[in-house]
Amino acid sequence: MRFARAMSRMRQSRVAAMTRMVALGGAVAAALGLAACGFRLAGSDALPAILARPYLSFKDPYTDFAHEFEHQLKSSGATVQEIRAKSTATIEITKDLVEQRTLSVSARNIPTEYELTYTVTFAVQGPDQELLKPQTINLSQDYSFVENEQLAKQHEAEILRRQMARDLVAIAMRRLASLK
Repeated sequence: MRFARAMSRMRQSRVAAMTRMVALGGAVAAALGLAACGFRLAGSDALPAILARPYLSFKDPYTDFAHEFEHQLKSSGATVQEIRAKSTATIEITKDLVEQRTLSVSARNIPTEYELTYTVTFAVQGPDQELLKPQTINLSQDYSFVENEQLAKQHEAEILRRQMARDLVAIAMRRLASLK
């Protein structure tokens, strides 16, 4: 009886070990397959050498886009310069605008749905030439509004605005990476 239990445990541990090996082998094969097809994580595009030390020119450096854009540049290895003369290129943000418009109203003339539109225009100037002509990108998102849940809906609008800023930064970073 003891011998049978011991043999059963050995079989179970061997099966468990083989299962772990198969799972590990599958994970390694998947990782190699993704690497072979050129897969990279989002936001991992390398910036061209001309953007190694950019100067950022913002109309308002305190917007969601400005904050996230500077963070992503630094995460990509760029050293943002405080003085334009020390930079390798100037990234000029000429428009950074969030607009809210009413989409629908109730019978009592109270807004029930809004649309947020986030628009950004930027250009890149090298030391002696324009590297990227002005690019305008925008995103829109609508959300419902309930008068009784005003604080929650304001919070929802802030979350949407921040997410749209992140998405716009991702688009801008891909366009900057294409300058190679």
